[in-house]
Amino acid sequence: MIAALFARADSVYKTLHDVDVWDIERDARKWPGGCPVVAHPPCRAWGRLRKFARPRKGERQLAIWAVRQVRQWGGVLEHPAGSLLWKKAGLPAPGTRDRFGGWTLPIHQNWWGHRAEKATLLYIVGCEPHQLPAIPIVLGETSHVVQSRKRDSRPHISKAEREHTPLLLAQWLCSVASQCTGGVGG
Repeated sequence: MIAALFARADSVYKTLHDVDVWDIERDARKWPGGCPVVAHPPCRAWGRLRKFARPRKGERQLAIWAVRQVRQWGGVLEHPAGSLLWKKAGLPAPGTRDRFGGWTLPIHQNWWGHRAEKATLLYIVGCEPHQLPAIPIVLGETSHVVQSRKRDSRPHISKAEREHTPLLLAQWLCSVASQCTGGVGG
């Protein structure tokens, strides 16, 4: 069993077998633990577009809580590239490890079918790099962009699309989490 924490109410994780999905209704903070996780804590207060965000009271702390769950139970935390969470939570830069054995993998979500590149960081605890399932790297320009400050003729993706995880990426993240053993505490 894998727990998907902080999933959207209409999450693709709800279509996957052996995934215990915790959305806003179930409240991930009530998750009892006991298995590896795929954590998607709210990122709007941490990411590059944070100056435009209006997070709910206490929302920013959910990411810190999610880091603790990944460290304790093993698994993967997903957040946008450029997230301030890495510095605040002491998460390792790519190519280094933290005292929990965790490491960071930069990816682009278009490799798994997203219409925009969507640069993303994954914090992984309990799974070694050589244990990862194949990563389907895709080269070339995407049809859409997340948001662009420069002139770019490609259309922007919608807010909902920024929040959705492509099915193939959700399956891959669950596969990674299934390889993970518990961390060393959080």
